[in-house]
Amino acid sequence: MGEIKIVMPDDLERVFRKVAMKRFGFRKGSMSEAAREAIENWSIGGDNADEQEDSWNSLEGCMKHVKKSSVQLQHEAWNSVIEKHSKKSRKKYANRH
Repeated sequence: MGEIKIVMPDDLERVFRKVAMKRFGFRKGSMSEAAREAIENWSIGGDNADEQEDSWNSLEGCMKHVKKSSVQLQHEAWNSVIEKHSKKSRKKYANRH
């Protein structure tokens, strides 16, 4: 198995450690798992602008069947987010009292 030493800014390291521990837990090897997954996703997914453009172009026309405007869809999306969070807030408040 290969080994890579990576040097990065302190703030990026803190964020990476926090996310890694949250995803993989506070156990031996979780940092290696997180780094492997991140590198794998980046390597396989690539950072090629042509691939990203092709991916975007493949989405073109996907929602032609939808009869609502983009503004209506945005309002529906935000309303569902607001409703979801207001339910959580009400539950927290009810549990306190």
